[in-house]
Amino acid sequence: MAGLSPSERRLQKELMSLMKEPPPGVEVDFDLAEQNLLHWIINMEGAAGTLYEGERFQLQFKFSNKYPFDSPEVTFVGNNIPVHPHIYSNGHICLSILTDDWSPALSVQSVCLSIVSMLSSCKEKQRPPDNAFYVKTCNKNPKKTKWWYHDDSV
Repeated sequence: MAGLSPSERRLQKELMSLMKEPPPGVEVDFDLAEQNLLHWIINMEGAAGTLYEGERFQLQFKFSNKYPFDSPEVTFVGNNIPVHPHIYSNGHICLSILTDDWSPALSVQSVCLSIVSMLSSCKEKQRPPDNAFYVKTCNKNPKKTKWWYHDDSV
């Protein structure tokens, strides 16, 4: 543990607790995370009884050296990006705790639980209404992902 920065120490602790008590259907690629504490791949399974049952997804977590004061950059990667109203086809996730509502009290575990819950509560598999525009114009930084409400009554 000597020589680790405060954010690496925190990540080391989170990695251990995620290994000991992973949320249901969530599994961290421990070897990859051990090699680079600032870049994790997490495998996630769609919960039983939901639209995503039986599906497998990969989440990529990238941490800055300001973590946990700075939120991680979290995206779906790989060849199965969930079709969901809050997930863009480039893997960017529209979830307030990843941007404006991030708190240092949150952890990788709580982010995973939020994403599992977001997938589980989905009633219809569809992309966000502005998916094509968003993917074309702002696929640089997942942390800039904001949910735009479109109101036709205005």
